[in-house]
Amino acid sequence: MTTSTGGATGQSSGAAARAEALDHDDPLAAYRDRFVGASSSLTYFDGNSLGRPLAVTADRMGVFVEHEWGGRLIRGWDEQWMELPLVVGDELGLVCLGAAPGQVVVADSTTVVLYKLLRAAVAARPDRPEIVLDTDNFPTDRYVAEAVARECGLHLRWVETDPALGLTLEQAASVVGPRTAVVLASHVAYRSAYVADVPGITALAHEAGALVLWDLSHSVGSVPVELDAWDVDLAVGCTYKYLNGGPGSPAFGYVAQRHLTELDQPVSGWMGHADPFAMGPGHTPDPGVRRLLSGTPPVLAMQPMRDMLALVAAVGMPAVRAKSVGLTSYAIELADELLLPLGVTLASPRDAAQRGGHVTLVHPRMREVVAALWKRDVIPDYRDPGGLRIGLSPLSTSYDEVRRGLEEVAALLRPGP
Repeated sequence: MTTSTGGATGQSSGAAARAEALDHDDPLAAYRDRFVGASSSLTYFDGNSLGRPLAVTADRMGVFVEHEWGGRLIRGWDEQWMELPLVVGDELGLVCLGAAPGQVVVADSTTVVLYKLLRAAVAARPDRPEIVLDTDNFPTDRYVAEAVARECGLHLRWVETDPALGLTLEQAASVVGPRTAVVLASHVAYRSAYVADVPGITALAHEAGALVLWDLSHSVGSVPVELDAWDVDLAVGCTYKYLNGGPGSPAFGYVAQRHLTELDQPVSGWMGHADPFAMGPGHTPDPGVRRLLSGTPPVLAMQPMRDMLALVAAVGMPAVRAKSVGLTSYAIELADELLLPLGVTLASPRDAAQRGGHVTLVHPRMREVVAALWKRDVIPDYRDPGGLRIGLSPLSTSYDEVRRGLEEVAALLRPGP
C-alpha cells in the first residue's frame, strides 16, 4: 500500500515488523502452507464463512472418485458409506465437540438439521408453549423457530440483545420458566463473536424443565466445545467455516445419549430406520443417533472435512484456540491504532474469553468500503448495520495478513488530499 507521508510510512514499517515478529513466534505458522491459496497476495478475512481448502483434499477426492466410487461402485454402501455419517460424526465429536461416540451424525444442511432438532424438542415438551430465542440470533435460526411456532401453535419469547454482544445468562434467567419448552441460542454470536455461557444457560434451562438447542456454527473448529461436560441436550452446526468442508458441505447434529429414545425427528426417511433395507410398511426409528437421518447421506461431500478434522486432531483444539485469540487480539490492537481515529467502533467483546474467532468493526461507510476491498483482493464480509466482519481462521491466517488487510481498510476510510 502506498502512503502519502513519511510518518505514515514509518508507522506502516513498524506495523510490518510487529506482524513479522508475531508470525515468526507463531508455533502454528507452518500449517498455513497446507491450504490452497494461502501463499497468494489475496487477504482472506472470510474464513468464518467459507474456509480455504486443504491441498491434500484434492488428492483425497481423486482417490475417492477413482477407487471408492469408480472401483467399488454400489458395493461402497455395504463396505463403508452407510456408516459414514456416524463415523465422521464420531470423529467430529472427539476432535471438536467433546462428545462421546454415538451422539453426533453428519447429514443435510444446517437449516434442515436445526428444524429436525427444534421440532423434536418442542414435541418432547408438549405442555410448554414457548420457544426462547434472542433477536440477534442468526437469521436461519429465527426463521426456523418462527416456522416451528406456526406449525405447533407455540409462542416465541424474544430476548432483546445488544448486537455488539449476545445472549447473557442474566437475560436468559429473566425469561426462562415453566412455560419454556426449549431455548434456542448460538454459542458464538454470528455478528459480534460474543461467546455465550453454554453451561450456565443450559443449567438454568434444565432447572426450569426446558431443553436447550445450541447452534455451534461459528464456534466449531475455532472455540473449544465440551457438549457432554456442559450437559447439553441438542446441538447443530455447519462444517464449511472453520472445518473447511467446502461450499455446501453437510451439517451435523448432536443428541445427548439420554435423549435418543425420547426425541423423534419429524422428517422420517429410510436411512433413519432401524433396518433401512427391511422396506417395511411403517417407520421404526433407529434406537441411536442414526434416527436423525432422513434420505441418502452426502458421502462425497463428507470427504473434505475429514482432512481438516485430522489436522485439528494433530494440532489440538487448545492450540487452535490460542492462535485464534492471538489473531483477533492483534486485529483489535491494529483497529485501535489505525481505525478508531477514523471513526470506527468495535462491535465485538474486548475480553478474549468472551470473543470467538471473528471481529466486527463498525463505520457508516463500511458497505462501500467492503465493496472496494473486494476489488483490491481483500475479502471480509459486511453485516448491517455498518459492520465489517473479519473472520480469522486460525490455521490458514497469518498476522501479516491481518496487518495488510486492516491497513487497506484505513486507506479507504482516510480522507483524501
